[in-house]
Amino acid sequence: MSGLGTLLNVVTVLVGGTLGTLLGARLPERMRETIMHGLGLLTLVIGVQLSFKTGNILIVLGSLLVGGLVGEWLRIEDRLNQVGRWLEDRTAANRKNGSDRPQAEAPAGMSRFSRAFLTASLVFCVGPMTILGSIQDGLTGDYTLLAVKATLDGFAALAFASTLGPGVVFAALTVLIYQGALTLGARWASVWLTDPMIAEMTATGGVLMLALGLSLLEIKRIRAGNLLPALIVAPVIVALVK
Repeated sequence: MSGLGTLLNVVTVLVGGTLGTLLGARLPERMRETIMHGLGLLTLVIGVQLSFKTGNILIVLGSLLVGGLVGEWLRIEDRLNQVGRWLEDRTAANRKNGSDRPQAEAPAGMSRFSRAFLTASLVFCVGPMTILGSIQDGLTGDYTLLAVKATLDGFAALAFASTLGPGVVFAALTVLIYQGALTLGARWASVWLTDPMIAEMTATGGVLMLALGLSLLEIKRIRAGNLLPALIVAPVIVALVK
């Protein structure tokens, strides 16, 4: 059944995120901090691995430059932040359990909830497994690859939610929309998404993962949300230069 892999992924994120939110208040601050740093380091490793998928680093550079300009013009991160705050206002009751925890860990100008929503959404939706798994599921109904991804995302959601809070749970909506759209449009996408295009999208996504890792480690806050258009620009550049 086409789309089953995405639904499975949504369920694992919901379950993992919910468990992490419930356990988060019971985990010592030092433990949550260590988990956060571990996730940050792992995110950096994944980012490096994905970025090496490029066949031409200039394509990644161009994608980031053009995508960054478009993202800043559209103010994507600000809009994502607004969505996060809107959801946060409607989950005030859930946030009361963690309201005594310091909010200093969230970047300036971004709520803790919004940071969780954005970080989890990017982590769950960036990478070759998302693209290839969704296309495979849409074309053949084989959701094996997405099932593996769903398992990984479930554990990641638990870890993220235990440190970042309930915003991670709402990343399931991003997974549903993004992966669902890829699956539904798989037959069309497979016609024009060549291997080089996927490789450059993956490498560009790896750079975004590096930006997230730096943020999670509190080394440098980068507006990764405004770089999201780079994922669309990358295959366009490949089509123009190949």
